[in-house]
Amino acid sequence: MGSLAASISELFANASSLSAGDAEATSLVYEAIELLDSGVERVAFVDEATDTVKVNEWLKQAILLLFRLQGMETMTVGPFEFADKLPLKHDYQAQGVRVVPGASARWGSFLAPGVIMMPSYVNIGARVGERSMVDTWATVGSCAQIGADVHLAGGVGIGGVLEPPNAVPVVIEDEAFIGSRCMVVEGARVGRGAVLGAGTILNPSIPVIDAQTGQEISRGHVPPWSVAVGASRRREFAGGEFFLPCVLVLEYLTEGQRHDKVALNDVLRGHGIAT
Repeated sequence: MGSLAASISELFANASSLSAGDAEATSLVYEAIELLDSGVERVAFVDEATDTVKVNEWLKQAILLLFRLQGMETMTVGPFEFADKLPLKHDYQAQGVRVVPGASARWGSFLAPGVIMMPSYVNIGARVGERSMVDTWATVGSCAQIGADVHLAGGVGIGGVLEPPNAVPVVIEDEAFIGSRCMVVEGARVGRGAVLGAGTILNPSIPVIDAQTGQEISRGHVPPWSVAVGASRRREFAGGEFFLPCVLVLEYLTEGQRHDKVALNDVLRGHGIAT
């Protein structure tokens, strides 16, 4: 794998000299994209030793090179016509994936066995883990990493992070629940087993605050096994007083606790939050 990574990085360093149809470069890039599409490689992962997200930059470089090397193509499906540079994934049933009409995933994304896609979209470089649900009108942006047993509820927007190649993508860890219409973008991270209440907006600049202490826990990283909701906090500026967004951690779940919807609603109602 090292030689392929080195070859991709060399191509990327000389990308300005490449043009669509370069057979040798295209062959190398296709080899890298196939590794993503099959799940053999991934754009990013959580390093358990340091609890930080590591990025395989050469795979991001391969995706960027793919767009440079591919020409536009017209594709038709029944009465629908599309013009794009990339094909869609296929052979879902053989891979143990359920895809409802209206859903699509681009070549170069990976859907693990047991994934269910309602009418939704998964972009190139993204990875969705075993038994996860991508619910109706949810989107999983380029290079986002979605763990196993995750539920992305209706209308969730998981942002794509493709450039620059070293930029950390959005990471949703195993067993997380992302409520309807949440927006998680720009390399934000949701820890294992965490719950985001509906409509929460999370990015690396938004403070995550412990409701019990009022202390800021992090920026853009919801801790594992917590229940968090979108909120706002008062700030004084020269022009007046304003309310800026934050994410409020209401309480912590027992590690491994499943997300029973009734129990979750009770937690939120207990804090005066409509469900």
